[in-house]
Amino acid sequence: MSVGRVLTNRNFAGLILSNTILGAAFPIQMILGGLAGLALAPDPSWATLPASVQTLAGMLAAAPFSLLMGRLGRRAGFAIGALISLLGALAAVQALFAQNFALLCVAHFLMGAGWAAFQYFRFAAGESVAPAWRPVAISLMLSSLLVAAIIGPQVFVTAQDALAPIPFAGAYAAIGAILLLGLLPLSLVRLPKPAQTPRSDRTGRFAALAALRRPPVRRAVGIAAVGQGVMVFLMVPTPIAMVACGFDATTASDVIRWHIVAMFAPSFFTGFLIKRFGADLIATLGLIAVILAAVGAAVGISAVNFYGALILLGVGWNFAFIGATTMLEAAISDAEKAAVQGVNDTLIACVSTLCAFAAGVVVSQFGWAVLAGLSGGLVALALIALGVARRLAGAR
Repeated sequence: MSVGRVLTNRNFAGLILSNTILGAAFPIQMILGGLAGLALAPDPSWATLPASVQTLAGMLAAAPFSLLMGRLGRRAGFAIGALISLLGALAAVQALFAQNFALLCVAHFLMGAGWAAFQYFRFAAGESVAPAWRPVAISLMLSSLLVAAIIGPQVFVTAQDALAPIPFAGAYAAIGAILLLGLLPLSLVRLPKPAQTPRSDRTGRFAALAALRRPPVRRAVGIAAVGQGVMVFLMVPTPIAMVACGFDATTASDVIRWHIVAMFAPSFFTGFLIKRFGADLIATLGLIAVILAAVGAAVGISAVNFYGALILLGVGWNFAFIGATTMLEAAISDAEKAAVQGVNDTLIACVSTLCAFAAGVVVSQFGWAVLAGLSGGLVALALIALGVARRLAGAR
């Protein structure tokens, strides 16, 4: 199989087109989670609560969606996720018209629950091609979100005042339209439904926990959780910090745009780097890049600092996340996938939820520089812990 055959694979083509369209909602949600939250929150320290409950919903929905897809198939899971997110977008529009912060949090909870389904596009991509090409397929699937990174913030800028005089309501309505459009390419996808093999209750209940005892699985999950969590910790409060530093919402959205471009643009070659140098090395380099991004954010509050730090953060996340996903795919069997992938994404979402909520408290109480310093320190500690764990595992 060649790259050309991967791209012309009908299932892969439908998946990547759907992921590209649905992914355009992601940067809009990230921008709105802070700005709309700040507009309605009773206290500034609660401004990131909508983004926090969004990631909380992802944590709660990750395992159920994985099990649902294990029973009904990937396509059904993606469609259900899009419809749940659509309900959230409509609820957010109503929340802004009613000036109801609690309803806004409910809306982001629904959008986060639906978004949990979309995280499995990367696994579906790997399943649609030959095993040797799975790193490339996973990488290319994430690269499709580069288009979303460019389009999403522009949609936000264009649509935010479409339902004036209520600010931001038009952007939430645009999310709803994106979700409906993203359902259409799924009609091309014909992945077979998973075989329903009988398992004992004990096997079903403890399969994931047993797999997590294996060092390669633990390392893959740990790298993904740290990379995703610290990325959220720095990204979510960025619009709030920039507005506090005198930048306008348009500039803040542009920083998020380039951050998300940096998250997905390297995906065009990350898979090939993994094939050449190995997933472990690329994932470790990603975490080192996240540390450098935190240092850049901590040393200044100019536009150059914000742009540079968030771009480097995106590249670091890309290497760490794709590397960890490839490591996990290689470390588990087909029978373990539904359970282990669900636990993996649940743990990632759990860490992300804690980081999103903590980010609002830290940035409002201690400032941007402290938040950036904590980010770099956490990743450095995680790298040391992962290295020690690997040495201990090798010594056994």
